[in-house]
Amino acid sequence: MLRTINFMGVRNVAFGFTMVLTVLALFSFATKGMNWGLDFTGGTLIELTYERPADVTKVREQLATSGYHEAIVQSFGATTDLLVRMPGEDPQLGHQVAEALQKVGGDNPASVKRVEFVGPQVGEELRDQGGLGMLMALAGIMIYLAFRFQWKFAVGAIVSLIHDVIVTIGILSFFQITFDLTVLAAVLAIIGYSLNDTIVVFDRVRENFRVLRKASLIENINVSTTQTLLRTMATSISTLLAIAALMIFGGDNLWGFSLALFIGVLAGTYSSIYIANVVLIWLNLNSEDLIPPAAADKEVDDRP
Repeated sequence: MLRTINFMGVRNVAFGFTMVLTVLALFSFATKGMNWGLDFTGGTLIELTYERPADVTKVREQLATSGYHEAIVQSFGATTDLLVRMPGEDPQLGHQVAEALQKVGGDNPASVKRVEFVGPQVGEELRDQGGLGMLMALAGIMIYLAFRFQWKFAVGAIVSLIHDVIVTIGILSFFQITFDLTVLAAVLAIIGYSLNDTIVVFDRVRENFRVLRKASLIENINVSTTQTLLRTMATSISTLLAIAALMIFGGDNLWGFSLALFIGVLAGTYSSIYIANVVLIWLNLNSEDLIPPAAADKEVDDRP
């Protein structure tokens, strides 16, 4: 039998660490802001086709030599196709970039296949809708948990999810990682992952209220967390290994996405133990919260 680990014995230290990390994340977001990608700020997208396979690093150097230092170059489809994204509101910018590449392209010239311009108004709309989608996801999660478990569980889960999002965004802000729609998708995926981990622990806490009738809430949480620890570690480690492979082999296209997921999985595993459970202690969860009121006894006919 697995020995019960006293997770909640260090909950005050964990809370202090959480507060420091959260404040630093908020401070970074307030001072540095996010490095918004072209999906949100607007810019120009150019799809180029080369006669032979193109070297992405060499194309970046050619663009920098031509004065386009902020250009983002990505492989796209076949080895002869490249996608160039860069800030700028000039609709002719795509053709200017293509001409510059053709001049320095040497024996492997580039031809323009597609040029698209995303205005800043469209980018602002995408940013607002993305934020609204995140808020709606959190609201839906809270409503589900309030009906599925009990409102105290819902509060614990939401506080945990908010912590995960703040920490992830704060670290991305501190290192000025480009925040585009793929990173936003990673943040939404983090919400789902962290929620799943938290629900597993919450479900065991609820079950142990029936089994450990004489145990205190803290003892219940320690036992429940210990019982789910192997499952949590197996899930987290296997997920982190897959994300690490994306970070190493996914290239620039998936770097921001995989980094956000990596941070979020670590934060989600931590918060499901030391934030969601601690909120239950603060709210003084007890067995009476989980037991529906007893039905009134039927009137008994005691006549002889």
